[in-house]
Amino acid sequence: MNKHPVAAVLFDLDGTLLDSAPDLGFALNQVCRENGLPEIPAEVFTPVASHGSRGLLGLTQLDEDALLALKPRFLDIYRNNLALHSKLFDGVETLLSSLRRNQIKIGIVTNKPEFLTHPLIAQFEALQSISVVVCGDTLEEAKPSPKPLYYAAEQLTVDPKDCVYIGDAERDIVAGRNAGMVTVLAEYGYISSTDQPQQWLADYTIAHPNALMELLALPK
Repeated sequence: MNKHPVAAVLFDLDGTLLDSAPDLGFALNQVCRENGLPEIPAEVFTPVASHGSRGLLGLTQLDEDALLALKPRFLDIYRNNLALHSKLFDGVETLLSSLRRNQIKIGIVTNKPEFLTHPLIAQFEALQSISVVVCGDTLEEAKPSPKPLYYAAEQLTVDPKDCVYIGDAERDIVAGRNAGMVTVLAEYGYISSTDQPQQWLADYTIAHPNALMELLALPK
């Protein structure tokens, strides 16, 4: 990656910076309990935690109308329990500190809506100083559209081609590639057994956040 002058690193949120699956699963299972549905075990809901309310509620195997009816309650429960068990992935705090020390700008581009994203970020000191946060409803289009990534680069006053985008879902890699950014797959994130990440064509794959420091040749 040394041939690329990296001016900024943009991160997906859920499954990349934050292990938020436990709280998403809590909301899912509270909905299940309230509606007499079988609870979903962690090993089932965790790999789809990056797919938002639709993906998680889809695990109930209810029809589309029923899923739409459950969504407001799911979001209400989650909004009131955003950070009971969520935590930064191991190594994220060290990575962010290293980026800052090396004057590499940082942004977040997530498909999570603003009303959930900002209160969640506020719970984690290491994320609070990240001023550029683009959410799923900040613009008219969300990932896999490259527009949120272009917008984040514009806010950071950097050229998209000088940015790295790291995420754990196919839409992250598609958006990053279409924005002309260097793409990094967070293999440690929420990737299900039915995903085929080798077909997403990320430029790099990392198994731990600290591996990004090695890619960028940053001191720990």
